[in-house]
Amino acid sequence: MTWTRKDFPEGFLFGAATSAYQIEGHAFGKAGPTHWDSFAATPGNVVRAEDGARACDHYHRWQEDLDLLQGLGADVYRFSTSWARVLPEGTGTPNAEGLDFYDRLVDGLLERGLKPAATLYHWELPQPLADRGGWRNRDIADWFADFTAVIMERIGDRVWSAAPINEPWCVGWLSHFLGHHAPGLRDIRATARAMHHVLLSHGRSIEVMRGLGMGNLGGVFNMEWANPADGSQEAAGAAATYDAYYNRFFLEGVLTGAYPEEALEGLGPHMPDNWQDDFATICQPLDWIGVNYYTRKNIAPAPGPWPALQEIDGPLPKTQMGWEIFPEGLYQFITRVSTLAPDLPIYVTENGMANPDVLTGGAVNDPERLAYIDAHLDACRRAIADGADLRGYFIWSLMDNYEWALGYEKRFGLIHVDFETLQRTPKASYHAIAERLR
Repeated sequence: MTWTRKDFPEGFLFGAATSAYQIEGHAFGKAGPTHWDSFAATPGNVVRAEDGARACDHYHRWQEDLDLLQGLGADVYRFSTSWARVLPEGTGTPNAEGLDFYDRLVDGLLERGLKPAATLYHWELPQPLADRGGWRNRDIADWFADFTAVIMERIGDRVWSAAPINEPWCVGWLSHFLGHHAPGLRDIRATARAMHHVLLSHGRSIEVMRGLGMGNLGGVFNMEWANPADGSQEAAGAAATYDAYYNRFFLEGVLTGAYPEEALEGLGPHMPDNWQDDFATICQPLDWIGVNYYTRKNIAPAPGPWPALQEIDGPLPKTQMGWEIFPEGLYQFITRVSTLAPDLPIYVTENGMANPDVLTGGAVNDPERLAYIDAHLDACRRAIADGADLRGYFIWSLMDNYEWALGYEKRFGLIHVDFETLQRTPKASYHAIAERLR
């Protein structure tokens, strides 16, 4: 690895990220059912029909996990809260055990000198709200605002930062158009409404947290570089469409109060009534922008209705997910955000790779992960040198976990988890990064 802390500006923060359903063990602590439980119970949706019922049992082993995080030398822990753990019905009476858990977690972080960075929602919608239309229903903005008030009235005085919703593209497009995540729909009308309502919910949540006197509030957006598969005008147009509905829709919606025309070409006829009137809420002032980045896609035109494009296999080395390793995309997105919102600090809120890690002789050697992180941190340094106000970099993920529709076989963690025994084993990457952070 080619970096240490000294290669970054003073005060630059390093951290690791996780999410509630992926690690906690949703069967514990009286959490309510989620649409992910239903999705996973449907044959063909998830590898081996695996779910998050036990996951990494972080619910009971959180102190051990925070000790490992402290041992890494991290400054920040980006975690998420589970809506269904806090409000099992989605609305109504809170679950005291759920609130107590996040209370303990935040206090445990502070006791270890770690900054708690909370994300309110990382995809586990309470099933009773899914039954009422979920993200297709405009009322979800008010439901989410109420959830925000319940959880942040409890922990909002002690978290270092907060963001409402992780990766709006996954909540909207991946889940309602491609059908790869819960609720598993393939419906353009549902997609348009979910994409808009997720941003309306983001805005309402920011309003609530401001009303509680909270600061350091941001938005977290996943971004994927759209590379034309060849030099044709048609491929360039297809890549521009992909960029519009994947990256620009959410980022520009929140920062500029408008959606790109290339996205509205397909989504516009299906948007909810009077959607243009919601930007006053959607564009609540933020204190920072989070960029989640992993890969690029090579985009070519395709026959059929909008968006009339397809992904083409690319030539670059790939991770266990089959994702091309393209650090230049991270540099480009940091630069794009810096240009679009020059007054807002930027954090890389997720970056990392899945690797077919094997525990051998009590150790896990993962040089591929170190090379990946090294290359992306180099992209961060280049962006800073070119004037971007980049303040931190958080690795996905602290530990191997439930990788949604791919079950437990894709390993993103700095810490190996044996999903039979739940034994934690820090990988070689963990030890190398800890040395650099020291």
